[in-house]
Amino acid sequence: MPKHRFLLINPWIYDFAAHDFWAKPLGLLYIASWLRRSGAEVYFLDCLDPHHPKMPFEPGVKQASRRPDGTGKFFRQRIPKPIFFKDIPRYYYRYGLTFRIFKEELENLPRPNAILVTSGMTYWYPGVFAVIHFCKQRWLGVPVILGGIYATLCYEHALRHSQADFVLKGPAEKTLFPLLEQICNFKPDYLPQMEYDPDAPYPAFDLLRRLDYVCILTSRGCPFRCDYCASSLLFPHFYQRPPEDVFKEILYWHKHYGVKEFAFYDDALLVNAREHALPLFEMLIKSKAELHFHTPNGLHARFITAEVAQKMKLAGVKTVRLGLETASPKRHDQKLTREEFIQAVRYLQEAGFTKEQIGAYILVGLPGQTREEVEETVIFAQRIGVTPRLAEYSPIPGTKLWLEAIKKCRHPIDKDPLFHNNSILPCASNSFELSDLKDIKRKIWHASCKQAKSVLFYKQKERGDRR
Repeated sequence: MPKHRFLLINPWIYDFAAHDFWAKPLGLLYIASWLRRSGAEVYFLDCLDPHHPKMPFEPGVKQASRRPDGTGKFFRQRIPKPIFFKDIPRYYYRYGLTFRIFKEELENLPRPNAILVTSGMTYWYPGVFAVIHFCKQRWLGVPVILGGIYATLCYEHALRHSQADFVLKGPAEKTLFPLLEQICNFKPDYLPQMEYDPDAPYPAFDLLRRLDYVCILTSRGCPFRCDYCASSLLFPHFYQRPPEDVFKEILYWHKHYGVKEFAFYDDALLVNAREHALPLFEMLIKSKAELHFHTPNGLHARFITAEVAQKMKLAGVKTVRLGLETASPKRHDQKLTREEFIQAVRYLQEAGFTKEQIGAYILVGLPGQTREEVEETVIFAQRIGVTPRLAEYSPIPGTKLWLEAIKKCRHPIDKDPLFHNNSILPCASNSFELSDLKDIKRKIWHASCKQAKSVLFYKQKERGDRR
């Protein structure tokens, strides 16, 4: 009996801005590994592939680039803005492969039993729709299954408009395999679990053309319920993997594929640190492997102790991102006090982390938020010696802030997910304009340049004194 064959696709991004800050379709790569464990033949097509050998020769394309830590720019092509955004003074892009190369890739693939398409941000759905359109043109009658973040959070919109044959809501562990058995008689040998599974295969990162970095999940879900966050909507439970299991996975990618850069994808890496993160850091320290770790999803500052900071530094953590959100006492939900944040930063600084390594995520564009509130938080972060990292707020259906966002938003966010785009600050107050955001970013940049020049001056002076 011939093997079942599945095509998995990571779609384009349509947006004003997009950057590869350790961004990979981890859920789709896990699905690929589950299917392979059951003997299926798996093909993977990454529309965001920054290493496609033909892309540098495509006309009208701004080139991709990589930094030593694995991050970088995607290929991008300027395209017309959606009519809703005609007054936004910014260019709009399709990030990733050209249509020509994508269609060429499809032509070179055998006919699959089913096509699985993932989805990211809710307002990136145009890239998802384009992928589905091309697949249906290529193979008539092959079912297209849509899942992921957009499909879960905007389920009704996806059902009505995506043209996917099936739209899956929520974790694929519960919904995907019963559907595959129904539509193509695929009977898996391995069924993924909704809790920790010691037999679960690693995500199929080997399907990527080149491994600049690997994303690691040491836990799944999040025990917190932040007003603006959709984590609990995407995966309602929380569990942590044994640190020994995580350590083995890290060494696997390092030894077999030479990977040195790793990004922790956890929403709550430092929860239960005594039994979870600290033992993992200790194993990494003892291994003496020259590895670098990054925390793009942010860490809870409340859980950073002197010991945690020291072990993070010794284990090879290079990028620390903290969830500051806002320093305004009027808005703060008491999840984190200023004093707790300051103490966490002190521990990190004492452990040897620099201002450039410690970034504080500051939410911008919250419903009713003023420029003064953002500037107050930026100044607070700068004064305690961390780098402000502005994170523009995107309204997310189903979160606690959603109803307030609908009331205060200047766009019909409940009608079209395109209006969720954080680049347009959809929920900022009328007194907060995009020009204000640019001005704040400019001030942050000038402050960082001034700091860099000061550090350079003292280093040069120190070298001169030694002579």
